[in-house]
Amino acid sequence: MDHSPRPRQTVTRLVDGRICAYEPTADATGVLAPAAVFPPSPADDVAGRAVASDLRHAYYTTLDAAVCVTADGTEVWRSPFEPRSDRRHGHRPGCMLSSDQRVLWVYRPDAMAGRDRPDQWVALDAGTGAVVAQADLETVGHGGLQLPHPADGHVLLDVGEGQDGSVVYRASLTGSRMDLVAYPWDDRCLIALAPDGRQFMTIDHGQADVAVHTYPDGAVRFTLPVDAFGHDPDEIFMEWSGGYLTQDTIVVTLAGETEDEQEWFRHYRVDTLSGRVLAAFDAHTGNPYDIQPLGDGSWLTTDTSGHPVRWTDA
Repeated sequence: MDHSPRPRQTVTRLVDGRICAYEPTADATGVLAPAAVFPPSPADDVAGRAVASDLRHAYYTTLDAAVCVTADGTEVWRSPFEPRSDRRHGHRPGCMLSSDQRVLWVYRPDAMAGRDRPDQWVALDAGTGAVVAQADLETVGHGGLQLPHPADGHVLLDVGEGQDGSVVYRASLTGSRMDLVAYPWDDRCLIALAPDGRQFMTIDHGQADVAVHTYPDGAVRFTLPVDAFGHDPDEIFMEWSGGYLTQDTIVVTLAGETEDEQEWFRHYRVDTLSGRVLAAFDAHTGNPYDIQPLGDGSWLTTDTSGHPVRWTDA
């Protein structure tokens, strides 16, 4: 019997310029209808987004601000990134709510935005937008993936620096102080955190292997190269996608080209207890990155409408 937790967080999509929030319950399959819809403030171009679990507020980043709105579009607060950036490309600020919903974590790629300062990681009071804590990062990133730990209040951040690699940080808050730890590598991309938070998954920046690490120390439990999946590592590579299908099963995506240069990809399950490749499976998607495992045995893809589709093996 699978005792994996149900999804912990509200799922969001940006559909027709509006932030849609979904609650994928255990019996919901097929195209999901939004439980709440939030229009951004006029003229705002949404870069990153998050929605509170009570569905009362949505949060988003633009290239120059973090913003909180209600479902009727009322702007509750705005925290600007100063100075405004005159660069429109190459930097995508992101945001994520803490597990207790009290803090909005914001990654700011300020170096690429031309703000003459290092990248910033900022913790904002979710209720007011006030800065709780802020830290300089030793990165020049384009964007970042933030993942909340389900139990200890810590947050993981992967900063993508393009061809220069990827840096992974872990942070927690003590009052107004951000305690920051950098993992000792620049060649691994954070993909997902296990539902119970005891391990996490990375893909080699060069796309040669997948690794499962213990949390919080980052020690490698096992690594699987491309040839462990029965493919030629000189021809086939791993995509930076996948995640935890259940507590003990991850999804890994391999891709390549046929002899007539047709691109293909395939999703595989891997047992994290044994480190054994299980089998390929059909995720019902035409895009190697259009899969969001939910940790409960189900996963999401995206409908042509832009709304998510929930699938299970059943």
